[in-house]
Amino acid sequence: MMQTRKIGVLLGGLSSEREVSLRTGEAVLAALLERGHDAIPIYVDRDIDVALRQEKVDVAFVCLHGRWGEDGCVQGLLETLGIPYTGSDVLASALAMHKGKAKELFRLHNLPTPAYYTLTIDDVADLAGVHGDFGFPCVVKPVCEGSSVGVGICHSMEDFGPAVERALCFDDEILVERFIVGKEVSVAILGDRAIGAVEIAPRAGFYDYANKYTRGATEYFVPPRLSPERYRGVLAQALRAHHALGCRGATRVDMMVSESGNEFVLEVNTVPGLTPTSLLPKIADAAGISFPELCEMMLAGATLATRRGRGERRVLSRPFVGDDRRDAADAVAHH
Repeated sequence: MMQTRKIGVLLGGLSSEREVSLRTGEAVLAALLERGHDAIPIYVDRDIDVALRQEKVDVAFVCLHGRWGEDGCVQGLLETLGIPYTGSDVLASALAMHKGKAKELFRLHNLPTPAYYTLTIDDVADLAGVHGDFGFPCVVKPVCEGSSVGVGICHSMEDFGPAVERALCFDDEILVERFIVGKEVSVAILGDRAIGAVEIAPRAGFYDYANKYTRGATEYFVPPRLSPERYRGVLAQALRAHHALGCRGATRVDMMVSESGNEFVLEVNTVPGLTPTSLLPKIADAAGISFPELCEMMLAGATLATRRGRGERRVLSRPFVGDDRRDAADAVAHH
C-alpha cells in the first residue's frame, strides 16, 4: 500500500537572513502543495528538534540561509534524527559556508579564485601592517555569512578600517579578497549538472544584500555576455567547484569573469535563495524548468548520509513512499 510522505519545509532560522529564509520557505511550501504533496511549514528556532519530533516529518526541505541552517548544523541534526533532507551534507555545507576553507579547497583542485587573506579582531590594531602591499581595491567579507551580508568594497585604507569593523559585527574572522574587475556571473547546478548562468548587472553599487532583497528595481539580470567558449568554461568551472566541496543537489556558484576573460570562483551557495527575485529560479526558468518543477527536482534528491558499508548515501530519488525514514534511522543507529 502506498504511503504519503510528510514533508517539513524548514524556514526562518536564527541567522541574519531569517526574513529571506521565510520568503524562500513560503514559496517552496506553496509550490509543493500545488504539486499535491503533504507539506507543512516548520518554523526554525532553538526548539527545532522538538518540532521535528512532534510533526513526525518523513523528509525535510531545507530553506534556511546563513548560520545554523546553511552551515551543516541543521543537517547534522537531521542526520541524527534519521530524516532525509534536501541539499548538501554536513561536511560540504560547513566547507562551503566558511569562505576561507572553501577557497583552500578551490586552490587544492586548481580552481582559480581571487587572492585573499584572513584577519581577526586581534589584527585591527595594525591593519596597515597586516594589509601590507596587498593593495586596493579589495573586498572585505565576514567568513561565515551569506547574501553579501557585511560585504564592502575598499579603495583605500580610509575605506578599509570601517569596512573591517562592519564585517566584524557579523563574524570573528574576516576574508580580504582581491577585487576582480569584470562580469559577475552566477551558475546554477542541479543534480550534478550545470543548467545555466546569469550575469548580474546592478544599476547602482554592487549586488549586496540591499540590492538583492530591498531595493528591488535597482538591479537587473541578463544572459551572460560571454563568447560561447567562455560560457562553457564558466559552467565547467562552476561544476568543478561544486564537486570540490562535495556538494549535492542544487547549488549556486558565484563567479567573476575578468576583463581579460579569466574566470574566478568566489563561492558556492549550498542553499540558494528561492524567492521571486532569486537567481536559481531565474536560471532554471530560462532552462525550461518551472518553479514547482524545480522544487520537485530538489525534493527528489533528498538524502540521508549513513555509514553503511563503504559509506554510500541513501538517495530518495523516487516518489516518497514506504517507510524509508524508519529504515534510515535504524541504519544510523546500528552503524
